Parts: sequence; C-alpha cells; structure tokens
Amino acid sequence: MFRFSRHALRLSRRTAAVPVRISARSASATTNPSCIPPQTSASAPAPVSPLQITLREYQEECIQSVLSYLEKGHKRLGISLATGSGKTVIFTHLIDRIPSLDDASQTLILAHRRELVEQAARHCTLAYPDKRIDIEMGNHQASGAADITVASIQSIMSGDRLSKFDPLRHKLLLVDEAHHIVSSQYLAVLEHFGLRHAADWNKVPAPALVGVSATFSRFDGRKLGAVIDHIVYHRDYIDMIEENWLANVIFTTVEMKADLSKVGSGAGGDFQSGALSKVVNTDQTNEIVIKTWLARARERHSTLVFCVDLSHVSNLTAKFRQYGIEAQFVTGDTPKKVRSARVQAFRNGDFPVLLNCGVFTEGTDIPNIDCVLLARPTKSRNLLVQMIGRGMRLHKGKENCHVIDMVASLSTGVVSTPTLFGLDPAEIVENADSEAMTKIKERKEKEKQREAEVAEVHERLVSRKIPGTITFTDYDSVHDLIADSKGDQYIRKISEFAWVGVGDGIFVLTTNSGNYLSIRPPAGGKSGFKAVYYRKLPADAKFKYAIPKIVAEAESFEHIVHAADTFASEVFQHIWIAKNQSWRRAPASLAQVNFLNTVRPKDDQLTPNDLSKGKAGDMITRIRHGAKGRFDKATAKKKTADRIRHKSETERERLTSQTQVGPLV
Repeated sequence: MFRFSRHALRLSRRTAAVPVRISARSASATTNPSCIPPQTSASAPAPVSPLQITLREYQEECIQSVLSYLEKGHKRLGISLATGSGKTVIFTHLIDRIPSLDDASQTLILAHRRELVEQAARHCTLAYPDKRIDIEMGNHQASGAADITVASIQSIMSGDRLSKFDPLRHKLLLVDEAHHIVSSQYLAVLEHFGLRHAADWNKVPAPALVGVSATFSRFDGRKLGAVIDHIVYHRDYIDMIEENWLANVIFTTVEMKADLSKVGSGAGGDFQSGALSKVVNTDQTNEIVIKTWLARARERHSTLVFCVDLSHVSNLTAKFRQYGIEAQFVTGDTPKKVRSARVQAFRNGDFPVLLNCGVFTEGTDIPNIDCVLLARPTKSRNLLVQMIGRGMRLHKGKENCHVIDMVASLSTGVVSTPTLFGLDPAEIVENADSEAMTKIKERKEKEKQREAEVAEVHERLVSRKIPGTITFTDYDSVHDLIADSKGDQYIRKISEFAWVGVGDGIFVLTTNSGNYLSIRPPAGGKSGFKAVYYRKLPADAKFKYAIPKIVAEAESFEHIVHAADTFASEVFQHIWIAKNQSWRRAPASLAQVNFLNTVRPKDDQLTPNDLSKGKAGDMITRIRHGAKGRFDKATAKKKTADRIRHKSETERERLTSQTQVGPLV
C-alpha cells in the first residue's frame, strides 16, 4: 500500500486549517491557483471543501450540476474544465458529497499517468486523514477494500488486478483526463463495473461515473458518447482568462520553412513522429527556434519547450546550450529521480528553459511557466490546448504567458494557435492576446464577406429543407415577416421552450439576462447542426459577448433541439424560456410596443392590446437577431436574380426569334 509521510501531512493540515478568502481580482498573487477562492458575499458563504478550501463559484456550480444529474438517475457524466481550473479539488470534494448506497461506499480514481495518480493520492490523503487510501500502480498493490483507491489504468488492467475491486461496494468511479476513456483498457474497466452499456445498470446497481477533461474530444474519430451520456458542466480556458482564474496569454506565431506534405499520419491521426522529426529536426529550423526565443522571450523566467521526439529534444537542447542558455530536458526515458529533480529545479527557477517530448502535455502543475515554445507541429486541437494550458496557471509575479508557435504555416491540416480563434493556421500574429486575436478574426470575416455570399445562397437552399424555416422573399414587407410565427411552430412541437425562427434555418432562445442560445443549420455544403451559446459580458467589458461557444452538434434537427434544450435547462431560468408560461399570454408591455413601433411606419403603429407579451417578445427577438437585415439582403438578391433572369430571357428571345410578316412594333 502506498502511503505519504504523516509528518508532511500534519504540517500541511496545520497550514490549511483555516479557510482563506482572496478576491478573484487578486488571484494572480498566489502560487496555488487551484485553491484561490473568489470574493463571496456575507449572505451566501461559499461551501468549504474537506481540504478546508473555500471553493470557487464555478467549482461549486460544477459539483451541484453533477449531483443534480445523479439525482435524476443519470450515471455516466462528463465535466469539461480548462487546464488549471482545480479539477483535483472538485474530484476530492465529490467523493464526500456523493452519498453511499447500502454497502457501496468506496471510490476508485483512474488516471493514465504517474503524475496524475500521485497528485490525486496526495489530495485525497490530505482531505480524508481518517479514510484508508490505496494506490494501485506498478509495485504498489491496493487491497481492493480501501475507502479510496487511486489507480493507474495500465496497472489495474495488468493480470487479474481488476478482479479485487467489487463493483457492488463502489459508489463512484472518477476518471482523470477522460478524453482517453474510449480506449480498450478503460472500456474493460467500465465493463467490470457495469457501466459499459446504459442497459447494464438497470439490471445490477452500478457506481456513478464522472470523467473530467480539458479537451473533451478525440481526433481519432472515436465517439465519447459511447460511454459518456452527458457533459454536465463546461468552462473553457477563454472563460477562465476573462474571469481572472487563469493567466492571460499572448501569442506570437513564427513561420518555419518546413515541408510536411510527405509526412504521414500515425494511428491517432496526428503526424507520424519519426517522419515529422526528420522534417522539423534540422539545423536550420532549430536555429530559427533559438533565435526566435532570444528575440521574443529571453526575458522570460521559465520556458517550457515541446519537441517531436528524443532526437529533437537532444538536438534542440544542445542548440540552446551552444548559445549559452542553460537548458535541461525531460523525456519518458529520463529516470524518475532525475526527472523529479529537474522539474523541481525548474519550479525553483534554477534554469530558464526545460525541453520535453510527450511528458508535460497532461497533468503537470508547474505554475511558474511564463513561456510555452511550440517547436513541433500537430493536427490535434486537444494536444495544442494541453500544451498551451501548461502556461496558464496563475503564479506570484507572473503577468501572463507568452506562447510562441513555430508551426503557423507549415501545411494544410496543421492546427496552430490562430486556429483556436477561428483563423487560418497560416495567420502570423505578434504579441497578440485573446482580445487581439478576436479582432483579427472579425477583420478577416469582413474581408471574406463577398466570398461567403455564394456559400450563403447554398446555405439558404439547405435551410429551406428544414420544416418551419422562414423564407424571407415570401413576404411583401419586413413587418409581415417579423409578425409571422409559422417559423416557430415546427420547433415548438419538438421543444417545450419558446424558440424563435429568425430566418435562414436559424432558431434563437433568449432570456431576460441577454444571454441566448442559437441553433444553426448545416453551412457551406457540410452536414450537421450546431447549438451555440452566447454569454453577455458586463457593461464595462470591451466586447458585448464572450466568444461564442459550441455546446452541441448533431446530424438531425430533432437531436440538436433536444441537446440544446438540455443545455438551456441547466443554464437559463425556466420561467423565461418555457413556451407555456402565463406571462406570455398577458398584453404586451408599453416598452415592447414602443420598441416595435420604432421600426414600423407611422401610419401602422401597434398598441398593447394588439398582441401578447410572448408574441411581442418573439417579434423583438427576430428584429434583434437580424431579420430586417436578412430581409433587405434577400430582397436585394431577389431583385438582382430577377434582373439577370430577365436579361437572359431577352437575350434568348433575340437569338431564337424568327422574322414574321407584319407590322414592326
């Protein structure tokens, strides 16, 4: 059984005995961001975890969401949280909050890396000094009877080690970095606990399954939906930066002259490492990497460099040292004691550059990292986010993290930092933070507007195939369009909520807070519907809304509506979105009528008795979401099409006309 030093535990518990409250705005002054509590009101103190840590608001929201889904009978849940958000704190707190069922009181935590296993074990041992905590990893054999067992997935699946864990005695199965959960080893564990198929737990009681990941997607095409039924909470790194829970990031992209056209893909869909190394690991490109770091990041205290393979690490480390820069490296082959010593020295700031390949992409807590140098290209958005996430943790004296992306425009299919903001991977940026990246995206979108018009015509043709869709050119005036509710009828037969069709196959669900949800049809010849969430920012923010967030995707219209409804029921207040609320039948308010009349002719003004609050609200939604602009654009295009068609018909008549005897007209 694996146990930690009790002397160390006593010291840690003494120092953590009293909850500390720190304003979210001063969070950057601490060295442990996972324990930073937000400012709380006296009337509603934040819950305190078993570690005597005041939970952040979103951490408690996450836990409550999990408990709510479990109370409704759901079993297989996912949590999507940005790197550095304190997921281990949430994991630890969940163990105590989920009640035991009969004899089922044990918890099993699964991870796929030694660092993750040891980190979870430390937190649990500190949080629950009266519970027995075992580790199942390598030579450490768990008893199978401990209150909490933290296991390496590779070890627990070795031989018959899984058999000692009785499914009927476990209440909870926690999976860290759960985007790996559809691998064969994890599926075998789920089969053992009766969680592999939804029908299984109707026959035999099964523990709750909660998986957490910063990148809840897989580029190998496997469907996480086979084992995770609901993503119950999501907060990405952009949200966390906006709310000062993560360090801000500035991006610089540097073009390297390397040809990846002949580099094949590996089993997971990313570049094949050996072939990639031959292209990237050259004296020329390594020279560019070093000179870029010297020019852009020499003043940084702690730079983490991501390389392709062992050869790349070795050569690039030598190149740093050639320029007099003290650099160390860590790989999967580095002995554990040496690796731990180098990482600790890097944490202490003993040297400025640490290189690695495939070691620090997940589960590594080195908060002092203030520069991430991406010296390797990737096709995986997951890997890119994980690498960038290493530098996002808050740390005392750290203003931001500089991400230098060396692979911006190498090849089609490469994912680079600009792609995270919807930009072309070849986009070159210099010291651009997330706000600047967003502005670049907006400018690029305007530049491509003319090209998009052709795609929009195609999109409209597709959207017309969706029942209930408004076709703008069918109306004589925009006022008839705004007042017509035929576009809402189809979706409201599927949904209990008051969705509003705003045209072009787009449906919107609004609330009194200004936040809204949008369902969008397939675009540009692609398949699949999307549900997109728009969160309104405070009035003093630079932007009106946070970056739109895709919350669901589905092939059929019915499925996307149900998925969007599930999200809406968790985020919005029911009274403002339900279609059958009594307030919707009351006469329209004077404020609603006055707003509608601002876009109507003076001789055709409305009164509160002319329509209900619900009807007026739907009309206002159509106006605010571009119905008038879409109508004007559709009308102009129709006139253009009519003019072209008339010219074509005139030309055809000229070419096919015959001479007839008779008067000339």
